[in-house]
Amino acid sequence: MRNLIAFPLLVLVVIFQSSIISQIKLLNGYADLMLIVLAAWALQERVKSSWHWTLLACILLGFVSKMPWPVQVVGYLAVVFTAQVMQRRVWQAPLLAMFSVTLIGTIFMHLLSFAVLSLSGTTFSFSAVTGSITLPSLLLNIFFSIPIYALMRDLARWVYPSEVYE
Repeated sequence: MRNLIAFPLLVLVVIFQSSIISQIKLLNGYADLMLIVLAAWALQERVKSSWHWTLLACILLGFVSKMPWPVQVVGYLAVVFTAQVMQRRVWQAPLLAMFSVTLIGTIFMHLLSFAVLSLSGTTFSFSAVTGSITLPSLLLNIFFSIPIYALMRDLARWVYPSEVYE
């Protein structure tokens, strides 16, 4: 029953990402709201459904994204795995863990996307992509990660109340 909140929330994230967040650009970089939401959800200690959320998010993004679906699956699963490892290791500093997962996830997703696009025949300069897309995207992701983490923490407390959890 607790996992039912995932579908409407992730649909809203996809809609919000494709309509509003995609218009907020810094140079050629853009924020990846789904990456931030999945990372913030996976960093919550009470949450056990982050893998389900990730697969649902990949299915939903498969309908609206131009990037090949396996790139999203591998990338977001790696982000959730990193978040769960960080949540176990850096439990005293949740915002530090959020920033770390956002940094690692953004760089990994951009490297993976660059590799797939390079293999498909598009020619990009790695330094140009890094300077005008990856670094601005990283800055925007870190900027959005603070309020998203707070929202996901409150949602996790609402979905998994402490008296039920213990």
